[in-house]
Amino acid sequence: MATALFGLLTAERKPVALKEILVSVHVKGIIADVTATLLYKNELQDPVEAVFIFPMDDDAVVYKFDAMIDGKTIIAEIKEKNTAYQVYDDAISSGQQAFLLKEDEMSSDIFHCTVGNLPPAQEAAVCISYVIQLFLEADQAARFVLPAVLNPRYCPADYPGQNVTQSISRVAPDHLPYMLHLTLQVEGVQEIQAIKSNCALTDIVYSDDLKTSAQTRLKDGHKFDRDVEILIYYLNPCLTYGLVEKGNASSPQGTIMADPIVTLCIYPDIQADSTDTYQEFIFVVDRSGSMSNLIRRTSEKTKIETAKETLVLLLKSLREGCFFNIYGFGDTFESLFRKSVEYNQKSMNSAMKKIKSFDSDLGGTNILEPLQHIFSKSLKKGYSRQVFLLTDGEVGNTETIIEEVEKHASTHRFFTLGIGEGASTSLIKGVATASYGKYDFITGKDRMQAKVLRCLKLAFQRSATNISLHWKLPGGVEAVVCLKAPDVVFYQERIVIYAQLKGLVRH
Repeated sequence: MATALFGLLTAERKPVALKEILVSVHVKGIIADVTATLLYKNELQDPVEAVFIFPMDDDAVVYKFDAMIDGKTIIAEIKEKNTAYQVYDDAISSGQQAFLLKEDEMSSDIFHCTVGNLPPAQEAAVCISYVIQLFLEADQAARFVLPAVLNPRYCPADYPGQNVTQSISRVAPDHLPYMLHLTLQVEGVQEIQAIKSNCALTDIVYSDDLKTSAQTRLKDGHKFDRDVEILIYYLNPCLTYGLVEKGNASSPQGTIMADPIVTLCIYPDIQADSTDTYQEFIFVVDRSGSMSNLIRRTSEKTKIETAKETLVLLLKSLREGCFFNIYGFGDTFESLFRKSVEYNQKSMNSAMKKIKSFDSDLGGTNILEPLQHIFSKSLKKGYSRQVFLLTDGEVGNTETIIEEVEKHASTHRFFTLGIGEGASTSLIKGVATASYGKYDFITGKDRMQAKVLRCLKLAFQRSATNISLHWKLPGGVEAVVCLKAPDVVFYQERIVIYAQLKGLVRH
């Protein structure tokens, strides 16, 4: 199987030789601060205008980007898009070195940066720093993923725009010419019980007797041929707590850097509403060609096989009295029943027999059309509709799909399951968030059952929406939420709130 040789490419999408990747991950509680340095060399005879392309989790926030080229350091500066284009073009046309970093217009989990005038035989070091909130797994592990896989994403024929993922050079994993060196430092608010990874780690070294700080790294010789997943287990993962980070006294007063920032981690104990017991479940399964790929580089199982196992588990776990239907999609789509049927032994047996014949034989990944067909179906009186979307997310029209889902969020709640490495975090998270649902990622058999059953459990609940925050603070102190308040709250599911404390007097 080929993998994306993402990173520094020429303007003609030919790779500039990547020599080494150095990654430092510093986890503080549930936040990871990541700095990745990529070392390249232009082995061509002429100067090149290079393009740096890389996948990143949709929730990651880039706060620093710089490059060292021919002994010169170029530091990124945020500008309005059109102004940034003009400044870059002016610099390149005058023979200067410059680069332009931007989020991909078609998907917010792909970044690319244009680096101009890289001389022949010269080396370049590209460094990116970002922060991300760690995902909480069904077994309460805090999960960090460093993506290595950027799959080609399908766009419908009539969709405008350039699909950058289709033109990236791809090589077989065993021919990757570079190594990954990754160090990990973890600081917890409580005891660290374990650190696990899908890649080999060195022994974990604890910095204190309380085991609240630990260090480890990937073993030498690791080729970056698959996503690196790290799981951190704390003593009490469902602990409700608040942390306050002091402001920088040298920063101008009233700015976000000067003011303290509070992080609240809460597991709400809201009362479950048992009046809404009637549910209609629509299972939408990706049967496009890309689902024939392995779920991960080291697996013997394909994505479609994993999706079928997931679907069987969901179907067997439904309750009597529910209604359900199953859609398969690719270029076209088909439904198992003309309309949703009542869940019973007969209908389940019929569905199980059909699922066995599912294959990745329906062409491209056109998610929009089956969703529009589902939205057009009238709701059964007294029933709420829950949609489970199982896909590798390899689409280019992500924003269009999310916008369509958002229009129907009052009647259709989505639970999205990303299948396999390289699943689009922008699509999987975006669809669930837009419909006040939940998401998860399945990259192997490990923990699959717990992930699926957690989503199904939440689908049987009513969630709390229209959330508002009220603070009890000293006089003159105001809490300004840095990110918007959560759109939805599920029973005993973690929510995290960040706020800037304005008005505190410095001492």
